Amino acid sequence: MNYIILIIVGITGIIIGSYFGSKNQKCLIFGQRKRKQENKEKILEFLQNNQKITNNDVEKLCGVSDSTAERYLNELEKEGKIRQIGTVGHTVYYHLI
Repeated sequence: MNYIILIIVGITGIIIGSYFGSKNQKCLIFGQRKRKQENKEKILEFLQNNQKITNNDVEKLCGVSDSTAERYLNELEKEGKIRQIGTVGHTVYYHLI
């Protein structure tokens, strides 16, 4: 009898934990999307006031890593909002289209 109660309590705990865990995960994903969109808007705003932006500028402006800055710039380029000038290294920069 005691084992049945323990099993029921354990299963109930797992179900409740799964429910709140998945709910928190959805909030986390939404927060990341929102932050990403805000950072991409910061990049576009920076470009409206300046002629060009580099990967390092994005890192400092948004407080993100090198790979994240590169990802933001690539996404904006695929969306047709900016264009890359140069191919490799420190000579690469981006400007508004």
